[in-house]
Amino acid sequence: MKTTDVPRYTPDWLELRESADAAARSPELIEELRPRLSGPPLVIHDLGCGTGSMGRWLAPRLSGPQLWILHDRDPDLLDRAALRMPRAAADGSRITIATARGDLARLTASTLDGASLVTASALLDVLTAEEVDGIAAACAAAQCPALLALSVVGRVEITPADPLDAEIAEAFNAHQRRGLLVGPDAMAVASETFARYGATVRTHASPWTLGAEQAALTAEWLRGWVGAAVEHRPELAGRAEAYLRRRLAIAATGALRVVVHHRDLLALPASRTMGAAA
Repeated sequence: MKTTDVPRYTPDWLELRESADAAARSPELIEELRPRLSGPPLVIHDLGCGTGSMGRWLAPRLSGPQLWILHDRDPDLLDRAALRMPRAAADGSRITIATARGDLARLTASTLDGASLVTASALLDVLTAEEVDGIAAACAAAQCPALLALSVVGRVEITPADPLDAEIAEAFNAHQRRGLLVGPDAMAVASETFARYGATVRTHASPWTLGAEQAALTAEWLRGWVGAAVEHRPELAGRAEAYLRRRLAIAATGALRVVVHHRDLLALPASRTMGAAA
């Protein structure tokens, strides 16, 4: 599967999930990353940037002048991201924005020449093992760290429980592995791949915790979760429709609690000339 075949995410969905993403991402990994950042300026490549939520979260947490290069295959998302990126770092230094439209399968060390960091959010699980290898190889050749956030791990907790929870979850996870996608195996695949290229790999839990205050996101996530499960197993359709109605009704009362488990990954190259810490 080519990256160009990865499903497009609508701006509305990306906007809806942004606050949950921001609350979930791991600040602990940033602390491990800081001493390994080269600059100034920091040159940061954001892969599959979408509307730019990773940049809006990370850029204000780093000090010093920054150049953000936003990568996406969707020109409309690139325009949105560029317009909404912050323009000042944690210490007030200037942030400059550039965009690069294209296929992540063409990412190479030359693309990352001079890069301080490669980052992405909710990307690894919609790639193939070959595409993950391409990113790891490019980062290794460029001696560039990677901070890759919010990969699903195939585990969801829903309270109160329903007898169909496990069956829907299993079908959804199988859907995520369709074709050659790594899906919920993304952390294991990426950790092994970056390590094979000599990187030191750290991971940290980054779950969504959704309750009454995230009712709109919970409802939209439920529709997508159940829909993907039915797409993989059409014979579930009747029971899944009734299941979704039950779940949405509970969510509308504010009584549904959902934990969608993700993990963030930090890969530090085997050797790196120490630069100015952010």
